Amino acid sequence: MARGWESKSVEEQQSAAPSTQSSENKNSRPAAEQAVARTREALQLARARIQQQLEACGNPRYAEQLRQALDSLEKQLVQGE
Repeated sequence: MARGWESKSVEEQQSAAPSTQSSENKNSRPAAEQAVARTREALQLARARIQQQLEACGNPRYAEQLRQALDSLEKQLVQGE
């Protein structure tokens, strides 16, 4: 059992190393630019989640709400460019 926990710890450290390097690169950008990038990423993630929900949706009313939300997110993404 100890080996399993130990290997998971090593695996987590290895997976965290590249993200640490990328966060150092992100910190070299101005704060306003970082905020815009975070907002854009959040919108893209929300868009992907809504698309997944839309694909799995069986209720036409809920699907329409999801389409409206998707349209709204896409408009926000276009305005941010």
